[in-house]
Amino acid sequence: MISTRRIAVVGAGSWGTAVAVISARAGHDVRIWSRDRNIVESINTLQFNPKHLSTTTLPDGVIATNEFADALDGSTLVLLAVPSHAAREVLTSMKPHISDSSIVVSLTKGMEIETGLRISELVCQLFGRAFKNRFVCLSGPSFAKEVVQDHPTAIVAASSEQVASHEVQTALSFRNLRIYTNADVVGTELCGSIKNVMAIAAGMTVGLGLGSNSVAALITRGLAEMTRLVLKCGGQLETMVGLAGLGDLVLTCTGALSRNRYVGEELGKGRPLVEITGTMNEVAEGIKTSRAVKQLAEDVGVEMPITNEVVAVLYEGKSPRALVTELMSRPLRAES
Repeated sequence: MISTRRIAVVGAGSWGTAVAVISARAGHDVRIWSRDRNIVESINTLQFNPKHLSTTTLPDGVIATNEFADALDGSTLVLLAVPSHAAREVLTSMKPHISDSSIVVSLTKGMEIETGLRISELVCQLFGRAFKNRFVCLSGPSFAKEVVQDHPTAIVAASSEQVASHEVQTALSFRNLRIYTNADVVGTELCGSIKNVMAIAAGMTVGLGLGSNSVAALITRGLAEMTRLVLKCGGQLETMVGLAGLGDLVLTCTGALSRNRYVGEELGKGRPLVEITGTMNEVAEGIKTSRAVKQLAEDVGVEMPITNEVVAVLYEGKSPRALVTELMSRPLRAES
């Protein structure tokens, strides 16, 4: 039996909205924060989000607000569901209103571009080291649309403190959503960031008209690239073959609902990036995160050729076709 909790969801994009729906279906009292007054009004009067998952009726337990004080007051779980580039600004605004006893749960799959900080590091920097044991990263293969449509979904809650991850697991596991736990925050966060970069590369492969052989090779070598960086940064190998690693990588690189894969596919077809993003309703995290991942890899001395090539296409004018040629002409080597 799930005990009722007050849950704050900060961010009303697709994933934030989906988790708010699941939380309310599980019987929790949910407050969802958005800076968009039209979204707030629509949720409160019509019970739907007009911009994200607009065909989903939100349960009675979801109330929207523009005020952090209203959203965070009495909340035992605070779920951060904003793009990584907005995380510092939002966390700073949240700080005066968050309780020292709240657990901060990151739904954000990305890193701060300017500093390379993971969300857990950003939370500790802004809220204090005490929040290290009250931080949980929620990640794994999960398209928001499928979650609210009751498709069976499994994800992972990662925390250095087992009590915190268990709290999230217990509160949010409901019906079609099954949550596992692990203690590898570093690996789980990095996987959530890097897989979006790999998805852009996979999309470019498809957009160029290449087949399943090419996509399978890209995913496999992408996993090897992710693993090198995660292990170098202190993450665990077990994470790489779990939901946050291989699971999310496969979904994001192959799923039709993947925003990052879509960006890559359109690039492969020859469309300019500015035109692609101009028509999108949501952020493809891999575009900006690719630079942070590349910088982190350089800082710790890890070779990441796929990431480097994605950055070259996104920011240096390289063609997707040249990306494939570059990767295929690298010196031959042993697989591991």
